[in-house]
Amino acid sequence: MKIIMLGAPGAGKGTQAIKIAEKYGIPHISTGDIFRANIKNGTELGKKAKEFMDKGALVPDELTCDLVVDRIHQDDCKNGFVLDGFPRTIPQAKALDAALDKDGESIDHAIDIEVPDQNIVKRMGGRRACLNCGATYHIISAPPKTEGICDNCGGKLTIREDDKPQTVQERLSVYHQKTQPLIDYYKKAGILDQVDGTQPLDQVFSMIEEVLD
Repeated sequence: MKIIMLGAPGAGKGTQAIKIAEKYGIPHISTGDIFRANIKNGTELGKKAKEFMDKGALVPDELTCDLVVDRIHQDDCKNGFVLDGFPRTIPQAKALDAALDKDGESIDHAIDIEVPDQNIVKRMGGRRACLNCGATYHIISAPPKTEGICDNCGGKLTIREDDKPQTVQERLSVYHQKTQPLIDYYKKAGILDQVDGTQPLDQVFSMIEEVLD
């Protein structure tokens, strides 16, 4: 199964993508993780990506397409994959379709997790990340054992620049302008499935299981 996760920043795409990957035995491919790894390692790609991410803007297509296409052609993707954070624009979606079409393949499901903007601003304002190991928490739904301290490595937790309210509003604005058209794109392709992302995590996953099974 080749699956794409759609939805606004903070809608829960990453959490559900991980659960899908675990259940169906396919790799979870997150462009956000790829970018953050490059930023942490100080690569040129990471520096360029950080400039855009800190402003709440999308990383340009040319910095992402080749990277993702190369990733989905690796051996562990033979039985499928779940893409989280890509594509984000119509040109990216077309580039992905073209790359898959060369191998006689196509995306099977585009799952859109629907959450209103006001819910997302509240959710993301409570997120905390460990700058040392990358673990993430939420002060309400998934707090660390000790406030401000990572359970895994003891590192200091911080609110990421792209989780601050002003940046979240900017990211949502960019999402509605550039990414939301993908919903129509995949609806026309006949592979779009929409689920209510305001429900508890397990309930959202149950709805996704119904779609995939």
